[in-house]
Amino acid sequence: MNARPAENIGADKIVGHFINGADVADDNRPLAVTNPATGEVTKHVAMAAKATVEDAIAAADAAFPAWRNTPPQKRAKIMFRFKQLLEEHADEIVAALTDEHGKVLDDAMGEFFRGVEVVDYACGVSELLKGEHCKNVSLNVDSWSEFQPLGVVAGITPFNFPAMVPMWMFPMAIACGNTFVLKPSEKDPSAPMLVAHLFKQAGLPDGVYNVVNGDKEAVDTLLEDPRVQAISFVGSTPIAEYIYATGTRNGKRVQALGGAKNHAVVMPDADIDNAVSALMGAAYGSCGERCMAISVAVCVGDDTADEVVSKLKRELQGLKVGNGIESGNEMGPLVTRAHYEKVRGYVDLGLDEGAELVVDGRNLVVDGHEDGFFLGACLFDKVTPDMRIYREEIFGPVLCVVRAESQEQAMLLIDKHEYGNGTCIFTRDGEAARYFADNIQVGMVGINVPLPVPVAMHSFGGWKRSLFGDLFAYGPDSVRFYTRRKTITQRWPTGGVREKAQFSFPSNR
Repeated sequence: MNARPAENIGADKIVGHFINGADVADDNRPLAVTNPATGEVTKHVAMAAKATVEDAIAAADAAFPAWRNTPPQKRAKIMFRFKQLLEEHADEIVAALTDEHGKVLDDAMGEFFRGVEVVDYACGVSELLKGEHCKNVSLNVDSWSEFQPLGVVAGITPFNFPAMVPMWMFPMAIACGNTFVLKPSEKDPSAPMLVAHLFKQAGLPDGVYNVVNGDKEAVDTLLEDPRVQAISFVGSTPIAEYIYATGTRNGKRVQALGGAKNHAVVMPDADIDNAVSALMGAAYGSCGERCMAISVAVCVGDDTADEVVSKLKRELQGLKVGNGIESGNEMGPLVTRAHYEKVRGYVDLGLDEGAELVVDGRNLVVDGHEDGFFLGACLFDKVTPDMRIYREEIFGPVLCVVRAESQEQAMLLIDKHEYGNGTCIFTRDGEAARYFADNIQVGMVGINVPLPVPVAMHSFGGWKRSLFGDLFAYGPDSVRFYTRRKTITQRWPTGGVREKAQFSFPSNR
């Protein structure tokens, strides 16, 4: 075994792995973890070697037979205890999110409890796993279907929601009787490790849930190991394509959620003040590092665009940017120096492409945090569909305003875009809203709701190049993804009479 107890190398400074119910670490390429508000290295995270990932898979594989045979009600009881522990330790987990990701505390708390909602949904697994039964489908023949777990399944999750997105995956996978290996983002690893310890404390048997920190070496090990039956992924579209192609080639079930370029259509009859308030939160909340962030506002008519831009400009002057742990701040830093440079580069590119930079956040300096990765809110007007700042996912606090002449033209822009994750429309017209919802080629739609993230009892997913695979995340689709349907047909001959062989296909004629 390549792993050894984490405390031997300083558990306070190195985040290791959680395998078979214990903290472990290895010597493979420790990576610095920074506080994005200060730029300081606060800890290191061990990058799992192939052998360490294989240890986690082996632990999950060994735990599967007993766990799959654990009654769903007993699994649900553990989920209930887990949910209670999560709520009791919310402040600790949220502080870790802010420390390593940078998002403000209120936003981190919102993320955390949206994840807990999925745990709550998983508590009802006994109802969700009920099959179907038909008596006497033919003479003395009964038929029924049931949902059986897959085995070892894995999740690969992004930096922007280090608590919520893993909880989109493992609670339902485990409640359905599978065992799980999580590979979280190496940029903010502490929250997933804290959650793993709480799950063990809730009574989860060792090996059922494992966490390995790592990079491509860890990912490829999960994709190639035949013991892993399914992979869930959330991240960028290029990586989602790679995960989907590699995983399916190796015979695995895969759901890979990719990138987004979410449009908000603002109609002339909209409540502009409320639309602007919604755009502020949807575009600049979490510093724009959301797959559901609104990054394009399509304003129908020049008068609408002028009013929206003017009011956004005024609102942005009062946006409070600073360290996420400080009360009252509304936007924190970007997650890393490299990501800061990438997003800033897109702002430079937008100017080169001819867009009008109405609000320029590139020169923002936060007093006392001069080395932090702070980029102020940026607002572009008169963006056109041929510009890269329109076509590509920026994943930062940059909102592009595009002008359209009609609702039909606005919808055509959205439908032509390669991504189809989320969208919304602001209007007072019910007919316009209904037409938009019925016809737009996007997976998640809001009507006067800027971030239409489905609640836990529905499923999350986009269309087009925002999703690779057939099933969405969490909700009812998660039961379908993490189980196989088996149909059983049985007949018990009666009367002790030997029956003649039947050579025609059976029917009820």
